[in-house]
Formats: sequence, C-alpha cells, structure tokens
Amino acid sequence: MALSARMDGEDPQMPAARLDAHLRECADCRAWQTQAEAITRAVRVQPAQVPDLTEQVLAAVAAELGDAARRRQAAAAQRSRRQILRIALAGAAIAQLVLAVPVLVGTLSVLDPHTSREMASFDAALAVGFLLAAYRPERAQAFVPVGFVLATCLALTSVLDIVNSAATVVQELGHLVTVAQAVLVWALGRIDRKTASPVATALVRGRAG
Repeated sequence: MALSARMDGEDPQMPAARLDAHLRECADCRAWQTQAEAITRAVRVQPAQVPDLTEQVLAAVAAELGDAARRRQAAAAQRSRRQILRIALAGAAIAQLVLAVPVLVGTLSVLDPHTSREMASFDAALAVGFLLAAYRPERAQAFVPVGFVLATCLALTSVLDIVNSAATVVQELGHLVTVAQAVLVWALGRIDRKTASPVATALVRGRAG
C-alpha cells in the first residue's frame, strides 16, 4: 500500500528512508514496483495521432505564391499603362504648345491678331497644365474637370460653327487634340489612383491636409 501510495503521489504513511530500505531487502516488492511502473507508463503515455498536413500546407503556400505573382504582374501592367498614358498626354501637350507658339509670335494667325494671341495664350497655358499632369500623375485628377469642360464647349461650338457655315470641318479638326487630352488626363488620373500604394495615398492626403 505504501508503494502504491507513493507512486500515486500520496502519503505512504511511513518515512521514505524506511520504505527504500524495505525495497532493497524485499525482491517481491521490487518486482511489484517495476511491474506497476510499467503498467502506469503504458496507461498514461499513449501515442498521439497527429494528422499529416503536409499537402495542405504546401497547397496553401503555392496558392499564396501564385497570388503574390499575379499581384506583381497586375501592378507591373498598371505601371506600364500609366507610363504610356503619361507619354501620350505629354506628346499631345507639346503638340498644342508647338501650334500655339507661332500664333503668339505673330507668324501664324487665322483670326485678327489680338484674338489669335489671346487664344494662343490660353492654349499655351493649358498645354503647360497638361505637361504638369504628365510629369506629376498624382495631380492629373485635378485637371479632369478643366479638360472635359473645355472639350465639351469646343465640341458644341464646332458643331454650331460647321452647321452655320462659320467654319469648315478641317478647321475644327484641331480641337480633337483637346478632346484627346481630356480623355488622356482622365485615364491617367484614374489609373494613378489604382497604381498608388495605400501608404503613398496616405502621405499625399496628409500633405494636402
């Protein structure tokens, strides 16, 4: 009973030295203790059934890597489209500026000199604004209302002038550059919002505030 109590962590009701001395002298008690300890270990220590999750873990890692690769490809495609739009907008702005300069210096005029220079000054200012949008795409969205209002007004007045025979279709074709600029600046502002990271967006908003 004393041996059993000590194995169970209970009080053996006798000094430990006396119990150990008895074990050294009694072969039967030593055999019983050995057998009892073996049975206790067999009962208490059971093999753990651990499921094999190797395939699930590898599948999850592969899926995560695939998603990361797709995100990188999408981001690269967005940056490429953004660069193309920047170049196109800058090209249209430079073309508008090149057409305005001869009018400003008086070498080319389709109307009276005063009106022609005023219109050329407006075209030059607009071209510089669009060049700035191409250089700093995060500011492109601010030019969208200006571009679309101007393109709409020019389209309406061009139709009226052609209908009233005040201008020919060939003369009004130059306004297509303004329409193209409005579309390009809208597309650039839209794609720039998708391309910018959340951190960069937060920084821009913080500076604006």
